[in-house]
Amino acid sequence: MKTSRRSVLAALAGAAAIPSPLRSAQKATAFGLIGDRYHNSDYIRTALNRTIAKDLGVSIDFTDETKSLNPETLNGYKLLIILRDGMIWPDGYPDENTNAAWVATNRPKLVFDPPTPMPRVKPAFWMKPEQGKAVRRFVDNGGSALFLHNVTHVGVTDPDFRHVLGAAYTGHPPIRTFKVKVTDANHPITKGVKDFIVTDEQHYMTYDKDRANIFLETVNEEGLDYNKQGPTAPAGWAYDYGKGRVAYLSPGHLLMVLWNPEYIKLQQNAVRWLMRQPT
Repeated sequence: MKTSRRSVLAALAGAAAIPSPLRSAQKATAFGLIGDRYHNSDYIRTALNRTIAKDLGVSIDFTDETKSLNPETLNGYKLLIILRDGMIWPDGYPDENTNAAWVATNRPKLVFDPPTPMPRVKPAFWMKPEQGKAVRRFVDNGGSALFLHNVTHVGVTDPDFRHVLGAAYTGHPPIRTFKVKVTDANHPITKGVKDFIVTDEQHYMTYDKDRANIFLETVNEEGLDYNKQGPTAPAGWAYDYGKGRVAYLSPGHLLMVLWNPEYIKLQQNAVRWLMRQPT
């Protein structure tokens, strides 16, 4: 029987549409959800590709698409990494200073012809209840989660996610200099880590879990307050959660912070602890 060229091409197209078992077997170790309006995903990917992926040999699939955080995507990963806040801006931004820092710095007159109307916009929370439940099941069933920097804001938006993370964001002052202080030198994540100073966003949060799990804090040594919360805030904690593990570290607004030598130690110790490897 003679086979036409068209039927061969159709057969090949059908074969290409079938998921490859090999492709599934090659799934990375970690799934990283990164980036938001105020935190460009490129600097986060650049930072963590060095500190975790390259230095530790832990492969990471990065995305900034919030909808991809779901049970199907998480299935097969060992580690979840999130560095982003809880907001999306579906109707656009109220100004251009997010995408172009020179606009905020130089305040030029923006000329458009024809005029481009600026819509009245507001943010929306992206995490849906089923996504919070997916994260909770992932960790409870043996997965691990490394939460970084502004992810405490997601704790404001979903109760299941907050239960895993153990905290909810209460704000931060403008970027300022502060000390990152080790409060539990015996914890595996702080092994070999010395106090260090950074210029960064000092994040504040309501912490829900046992304070014995906290091993790190940020301290403004000039005694500067933030909304009557004092100069000090929790900055790092970790605990077992079901069959899995959770760790949180608060610095991370700038690339130079994520690449601080002492902070690199913390990130790497955290990943080893989460994956039950020697620190």
